[in-house]
Amino acid sequence: MSAEAATPRTAIVKRSLTIAGHRTSVSLEDAFWRRLKALAAARRRSLGGVIAEIDAARDGANLSSAIRVYVLENSPQ
Repeated sequence: MSAEAATPRTAIVKRSLTIAGHRTSVSLEDAFWRRLKALAAARRRSLGGVIAEIDAARDGANLSSAIRVYVLENSPQ
């Protein structure tokens, strides 16, 4: 079994990344990370590029919340 398959979908996974030249970390459930990666791949964008777009468009919400909303609004029903 792969490490990704062994991680429960509700487990919080914290990742560090650079957005607009500054380092930050984002904590999301594994299921959101996987869906976000799939959305980025479908758009032929990097994960960092998609997160940077979300960051630039958010209206005061914390980044983790903004990413969750993005994933929910952009996933097939």
